[in-house]
Amino acid sequence: MAKLSRKERHRLLLQRIKENPFITDEELASEFGCSVQTIRLDRAILDIKEVRERIKEMAKESISKLKTISPRDVVGEIIDIELENFAIAMFEPQLWMTFSNSNMVKGQYIYAFAESVAMSVIDAKAALIGVANIKYKTPVFANDRLVARAELKKKRNNKYIVWVFIKRNNEEVFRGKFILVALSEETNSAH
Repeated sequence: MAKLSRKERHRLLLQRIKENPFITDEELASEFGCSVQTIRLDRAILDIKEVRERIKEMAKESISKLKTISPRDVVGEIIDIELENFAIAMFEPQLWMTFSNSNMVKGQYIYAFAESVAMSVIDAKAALIGVANIKYKTPVFANDRLVARAELKKKRNNKYIVWVFIKRNNEEVFRGKFILVALSEETNSAH
């Protein structure tokens, strides 16, 4: 990429962060062909928060919209949500979540992340997974930054069909089709 003027770089920086709030300073520097320090200076001039702060802000706004799952039960962080439509979440698996002989994350943590995102998108007091058709496409490692998108595809009576796609650096690592069953008020209060 040819060297950009400061004005053009600022315009593109605003655009890229709006398109992808998860993008890091390192990724932006690589994309714009400049140093990380230049990106940080540009962010300061434009009053744009660093990626961690942007994510925390988005998560704080989104968490209040949850209905089916309690915020403390969510694996990862819900970043954006529109009930009955979609949800976006982030998750960075930790070293303790890996197999002891490798750095690969155990499938149960990836599944729990996907289940959390699927649950968050539906508008019900309580629900359970009725059916899950899942596919692990490539190994995930400790500290990988995962982004999940859940989409409500269909709702019929108390059943919801939700697709979940989990990516690492735009590469799909997991996908699943979940049929969630909303529980009635009587079922919830019986126990």
